[in-house]
Amino acid sequence: ITAIIQPGGSIRDEEVIEVANHHSLAMMFTGIRHFNH
Repeated sequence: ITAIIQPGGSIRDEEVIEVANHHSLAMMFTGIRHFNH
């Protein structure tokens, strides 16, 4: 895995960004929800 695409908007986004950076992963936020609860 070299990249992650995700909707963003989570309370834990900062933590996810830190982990992605730590593992040298590219990550893109779409701003579009893919499902609703």
